[in-house]
Amino acid sequence: MASHLDLEEQEQLDQLKHFWNRWGTLITWLMIAVFGSLAAWNGYQFWERRQAAQASVLYDEVDRAAQTGDAERVQRAFGDIRDRFGSTAYASQAGLLAGKTLYEKDRVDDAKAAFAWVAEKSKDEGYKALARLRLAAVLLDAMAYDDALRQLAAPFPTPFSPLAADRKGDVLLQQGKKAEAAAEYTRAWNEFGETSEYRRLVEIKLNALGVDPRGGKSAPAAAGVKP
Repeated sequence: MASHLDLEEQEQLDQLKHFWNRWGTLITWLMIAVFGSLAAWNGYQFWERRQAAQASVLYDEVDRAAQTGDAERVQRAFGDIRDRFGSTAYASQAGLLAGKTLYEKDRVDDAKAAFAWVAEKSKDEGYKALARLRLAAVLLDAMAYDDALRQLAAPFPTPFSPLAADRKGDVLLQQGKKAEAAAEYTRAWNEFGETSEYRRLVEIKLNALGVDPRGGKSAPAAAGVKP
């Protein structure tokens, strides 16, 4: 009986050796690839967490500088986080905060550069949209109307679309294109939810142009104005 079992065990062992001789190398490489991928992924996750942690420290520096109104310090701290951790969300947030602070301190060119960087480099579509809206506002204030319209011509995520239309209406109105401005305001009014406070502001702008968005008339016809 023992001899029979020994023969079965030997046969199974021979089959295992044959299988391993045929497939062992492939299985080994597959295991190396799988475990290597897991190690690489874990390493990337660790690197990403470390990047975010270091970027958060620099963002705090931008935030503290903004609170004190130190424009030079804001610019320097934003430059650090932009150059070292530009792919992180903290860098985009820092750019938006830096742009706002620098604009308030009359450093318009630096503010435009900060907003433009976020609009071009951020990986988050929401941050990019906010940056374009703020950059368009700065350009509007500088009477660079064509540049402002170019910023607003880019596609915007749905939540930002009515804000872009409203801002475009502001630019067109400053250009004296009242009918076109009314059309953009009407689009913004239609896209804002009924409970939106911003919708009331847009309605005031339309009323000033002689347009009643609740009357169901098209903006140019209701406005009765020439471009």
